[in-house]
Amino acid sequence: MDFDLFYELSVPPFGDRTEDRVLCDTLEELELADRLGFDAAWLVEHHFMPGYSHSAAPEVFLAAASQRTRRLRLGHGIIPLPYHHPVHVAERAATLDILSGGRLELGFGRGFSPREYAVFGVDMAASRSLTEESLAILRAAFAGSPVTFHGRHYDIDGLTVVPRVVQRPHPPLWTAAVSPDSFELAARLGIGALAGPFKPWIMVREDLRRYRRHWARLRGTGAPAPGENPRVGMTVGIYCERNHREARAAAADGVVWFYRQLLEQSRELLARLYTGYEYYRRMKPLRALLERAVSLPLLEAMGMVIVGDPAHCIRRLREFERAGVDRVLLAVGAGALSSAQVRAAMELLAAEVLPAFGRTPPRDPGG
Repeated sequence: MDFDLFYELSVPPFGDRTEDRVLCDTLEELELADRLGFDAAWLVEHHFMPGYSHSAAPEVFLAAASQRTRRLRLGHGIIPLPYHHPVHVAERAATLDILSGGRLELGFGRGFSPREYAVFGVDMAASRSLTEESLAILRAAFAGSPVTFHGRHYDIDGLTVVPRVVQRPHPPLWTAAVSPDSFELAARLGIGALAGPFKPWIMVREDLRRYRRHWARLRGTGAPAPGENPRVGMTVGIYCERNHREARAAAADGVVWFYRQLLEQSRELLARLYTGYEYYRRMKPLRALLERAVSLPLLEAMGMVIVGDPAHCIRRLREFERAGVDRVLLAVGAGALSSAQVRAAMELLAAEVLPAFGRTPPRDPGG
């Protein structure tokens, strides 16, 4: 199991961290992650969500990170394809792949914000067809031959797209997956699935089984082509200190703040039925429960966060490993703690948690 980092670039209304400080601190954390042996860092793309997420231009941030790291892979988690022309996405992805020396992980999805769709002038009901057409164009552009595509949304004839990606056949592709249908879609498209943190682990675990069963039915048991193997990434908030009680006391308020913000961002989506997003309505009882009683113990019982000492973190992460999670995307401090706390937790995770999963601890964590 690979150990990645996950960032919303949150700017909470406490802790005296400014927007510019958060971005600069995060770049320094990625430099540290590179030295500590973490595998990748993922950034979301969100718009108009002050406090919760200031990651509106992740490709710009990841380009900066590419010049300050050597081995850390850099992930979009995710690009909402309906808001972007796929040729622009292909050009920017290839540029980032070149600048990083072939370290790009490319995640995409539909997005979930009605406000974003409205501001960018996109019909939310067309989100699935826009995403599937965009993916087809991306794959054609990555192949290097002139792109010809005639669909409902895009009409392209013999277009040569440059620059070209370094990785062959292309950077690893991932899609955000929330509903059971989206996991089946990921299997049908032959790409990785990025899960969480929208619903309890017991539900996600069944989704992962569905994804792998569907993949096996579609592709059989033969040896997969390069880059075409089932793979699952799971996002989870985490915080680790040597003292279990102190870790939970330090993180409780911040973790609760983060998940309250996440609930708030989904309020508009749940307010009425949007075509293609019917599954979210089934999550309204869960939302109601969390709004009434959101707390660190409840979130951890649902498998949505991990907070405690190294032994506790190892036990909880083992559950993901046993369920077949290939990459765990760790939101260290859930975007609500200070950079000093995040860095200390990263060093402790690298020194005492990752080695339990066969990883070599860093020789000089503070170097």
